[in-house]
Amino acid sequence: MNAPVTVALATDADAVPLDSIDVSHPALYQQDTWRPFFARLRREDPVHWCESPMYGAYWSVTRYRDIMAVDTNHQVFSSDAMMGGIVLRDVPMDSRRPSFISMDPPKHDEQRKTVSPIVAPGNLARLAGTIRERAGRILDALPRGEVFDWVDRVAIELTTQMLATLFDFPWEERRKLTYWSNVATVNTRAGTEIDSEAKRDAVLEEAVAWFTELWRERARQPPRPDLISMLAHGPATQDLPSRPHEFLGTLLLLIVGGNDTTRNSISGSVLALNQFPDEEAKLRADPTLVTSLVPEVIRWQTPVIHMRRTALCDTELAGKRIRRGDKVAMWYISGNRDEEAIERPDAFIIDRARPRQHLSFGFGIHRCVGNRLAEMQLTILWEEALKRFPRIEVVGPPERGYSNLLRTINALPVRIAA
Repeated sequence: MNAPVTVALATDADAVPLDSIDVSHPALYQQDTWRPFFARLRREDPVHWCESPMYGAYWSVTRYRDIMAVDTNHQVFSSDAMMGGIVLRDVPMDSRRPSFISMDPPKHDEQRKTVSPIVAPGNLARLAGTIRERAGRILDALPRGEVFDWVDRVAIELTTQMLATLFDFPWEERRKLTYWSNVATVNTRAGTEIDSEAKRDAVLEEAVAWFTELWRERARQPPRPDLISMLAHGPATQDLPSRPHEFLGTLLLLIVGGNDTTRNSISGSVLALNQFPDEEAKLRADPTLVTSLVPEVIRWQTPVIHMRRTALCDTELAGKRIRRGDKVAMWYISGNRDEEAIERPDAFIIDRARPRQHLSFGFGIHRCVGNRLAEMQLTILWEEALKRFPRIEVVGPPERGYSNLLRTINALPVRIAA
């Protein structure tokens, strides 16, 4: 394994020439030093042209209202993989993996509609009891009086169990889903064993083989209420295996979307309550505040750092002329810290008047299809944890991921009193 990448980044955002600010550098998020750079861009240049040595030229959109304007206007700002897709990194045309998050209508609408029944209210109600039982079992198995990794023992385990249920994936092999999600989203410069696209592709071929076999099995059977069966029988998706890049893209979207964002919000919630002990005291005094704690955690953590769009025509945003073909990055992590939209945005406040006023799930046609499932998992986990533990103490710094896409917490050492 290569040594982790270390990058010397300026810590004084005001000392950096405005034209030189590039918030795309993954080290900003690994080192958790991103806040002052975005604060300056929101204040001085909220739609900011950047010539990035890592990702090429792009526009940084950093204010809440401007992000909303881009996210809700798919007629002008495209997500289509063939136009560039949803991440700043420019993927070669023959390596792009389309999925409905990286499609424009009408194809987006047809494919999203195929899987949306999995998170319909009736199905969520049926899943709630399963999630509660599993959360209780996971929490009851945690050690007392010794340090353990909250990410591995709780955040990954709960979300991976849920993912295996949604796919009806072989239970004993469920951690493969976590591994594939990690490989799919890792930055190849991060210093892990996945240090090239060739290595990433080799691992993901295993995922394709597994899902191809499951797909064939479900296609031969009557329709069932799991994601693979829904896709295998859906008119807009039943021929996906004949389009290998789109087949893998769709599978990875569902794996990553059903895993990473919830996992990192679960870990972020423990970190936030430790950093803001007065808010934890409020929660302990009134456990019903869980219902507003959860959306506040999702805002404060902001699991998806950015999404990219590509301009389909010349347009204007906040007084800046954006040209057809320009890359546009919506920095959700900045919009969720916008003082003009959210009161005291850097504070973690579990009883906010409008806790769902955040950008973490996106807006418009690409708003996260599983947002209610994510909120339900977090809510149930904290309801069960509050019954069991007087405190979950963070005893060391989090290990953060080297990524400008997902705000990942890879490890978080905690202790529960004996």
